[in-house]
Amino acid sequence: MSDDLRVAVLGVGMMGSFHASTLSTAVKGATVTVINDFSAGTAAKVSAGIPGSRVVADPFEAINADDVDAVVIATPGAAHEEQVLACLERGIPVLCEKPLTTGIDTAYRIVQREAELGRQLIQLGFMRRFDTEYAELRALIADGGLGAPLMVHCTHRNPDVPPHFNSEFMIRDSVVHEVDVVRFLLDTEITAITVHKGLATSRAPEGVNDPMLVVFETSTGAVATDEIYVRTGVAYEVRTEVVGETGSALIGLDQNLVRTTTDGRWGGTLTPGFVQRFGAAYHAELQRWVNAARNGTIDGPGAWDGYAAVAVCEAGVEAVRTGQRVEVRMSPRP
Repeated sequence: MSDDLRVAVLGVGMMGSFHASTLSTAVKGATVTVINDFSAGTAAKVSAGIPGSRVVADPFEAINADDVDAVVIATPGAAHEEQVLACLERGIPVLCEKPLTTGIDTAYRIVQREAELGRQLIQLGFMRRFDTEYAELRALIADGGLGAPLMVHCTHRNPDVPPHFNSEFMIRDSVVHEVDVVRFLLDTEITAITVHKGLATSRAPEGVNDPMLVVFETSTGAVATDEIYVRTGVAYEVRTEVVGETGSALIGLDQNLVRTTTDGRWGGTLTPGFVQRFGAAYHAELQRWVNAARNGTIDGPGAWDGYAAVAVCEAGVEAVRTGQRVEVRMSPRP
């Protein structure tokens, strides 16, 4: 391995191009050497802005290139299984954006395969774990600062999303973050999920339930709620409150909100998008991943966390379809 970690980025849409730019301009100890995307034009455009990088059309050729020590996967979810397995086969660290795979069984096979290797190489892109507020809240809970956690209340709102964001996609692509947040904060597994659809906004396409209220049950008995509303027309709002036996804590209130004295109302602005809200968390995630990958391992949520998220979200999709409470089906941890 060279002095810098040489990284291939697979998939350079909005998320992948952001990662490639951050790795090449803001993260220490990393060099982006290979860019891959199903669109040759997109790959060439991104590569042109990253000195020293080159375009490789085939993702598996990119994974196995001599000038690649680690891989970031930001391709569509359906491609993740084969690409992650190829990284395991070569024995190099991989940062995979969610989902780990698009199915419970395939995700579990990846967990088993990594376990057979005897070392962790797969990190999932759950960036909220690297956000200062979430890290401090987890530490507060772990130290007993709130007593036993009883309930968690999450709010996840987007100003707008593309038309393909139907009710099921909202679970897999948006609620998945709260799935990992609840598991991360409470250090517990989610055992069942119920989805309440309610009245849809007029902005939602026909047949799409937006917003929805998702209720998680956990193995400790704590209950979590998640309001998912992705077409507010307002801003990007992500908040989390934990209610414990001896206190509560709330994170995600924008620090630029101020109280006005003229009419008694609150004023200020909200973050317009996820990059503004979690930009520092993405940078910390990538820097810590690079530092760990240089030593052949990871530093963050692993394959099991990716599998658990898939299992909960698939139960959530079933809950959307049936309108019933659905228990989460998970295999034993290897």
